[in-house]
Amino acid sequence: MIRVIKTGAETQFGAPIRSGVVGRPVRFVGAESDTDDDFAVGRLRVALEKAGFEEIAFEFEPVAAASYYESTLDHDELILIGDFGGGTSDFSLLRVGPSASKRAVLGNEGLPLAGDAFDAKIIRHLVSPALGAGSLLNSHGKMLPVPNWVYFKLERWHHLSFLRSRETLNMLQSVMTQAEESEKIKALIYLVNHDLGFYLHRAVQKTKVALSHEDTARFFFEDGDVRLDTVVTRAEFEGWIAEELGGIEQKVDALIKNARADARDIDMVFLTGGSSFVPSVRRIFETRFGAERIRTGDEFTSVARGLALAS
Repeated sequence: MIRVIKTGAETQFGAPIRSGVVGRPVRFVGAESDTDDDFAVGRLRVALEKAGFEEIAFEFEPVAAASYYESTLDHDELILIGDFGGGTSDFSLLRVGPSASKRAVLGNEGLPLAGDAFDAKIIRHLVSPALGAGSLLNSHGKMLPVPNWVYFKLERWHHLSFLRSRETLNMLQSVMTQAEESEKIKALIYLVNHDLGFYLHRAVQKTKVALSHEDTARFFFEDGDVRLDTVVTRAEFEGWIAEELGGIEQKVDALIKNARADARDIDMVFLTGGSSFVPSVRRIFETRFGAERIRTGDEFTSVARGLALAS
């Protein structure tokens, strides 16, 4: 049985060159040349072949989202796709509609941050201080800060496992004996020892989702020696992610400028992906294009639906 897989390339800049498409080539985040991109695609292809797929085709996620949106149209439009993934945000300007000859990607911009960067800021400002970040230890009569690098590992749930080395755990045990707030370090050690990074980040994501609908949300996580229970406001969260929001604004503006387009000529803005629910993210687009031109729906399935339509 021949299967076709359509998968998205996480993009950083440019636009895909394909039939009916103009612009610079899209790059994988971190890629600096065609050779880097070919290497990344090759790894994906080998993995799919080992999984048993016989016929493989690749598609860009923003184009897939545009294909889904296009399937709902009975007329041509100039649209902006905002595709927010777990680790990247991609913005594409496309002509879509029944007139296939008019379909084209006019431009693409992106940056390597999205939902995981927002989660990391909640960890940094809310969770890490409760586990001893910023506190002091008494080393032979000299007050020193608790090692900060440990807490950066907390900001990526899959990095927490890297702290389970004997050397790191011994260091943390030593820190706990000298720390002014030893109970916080004890909780951190428990978190590391029991590899609770995934569950911690799930609690973080729950709080982030709640803040998309409410002005305040409760953050709660409890397991053994760890108990974190506090309230966070949407205003606090938006302050923590201000830098990321600024980056998104810059890329959206760069897309319009580099495509030599006028924001007034864009018929619709289609936002997809989990971070498109964040009010401060949505406000970026409402400010530039007006709330009446923002189209949402199927935020978690539009890319998959578009890939199915293209297969």
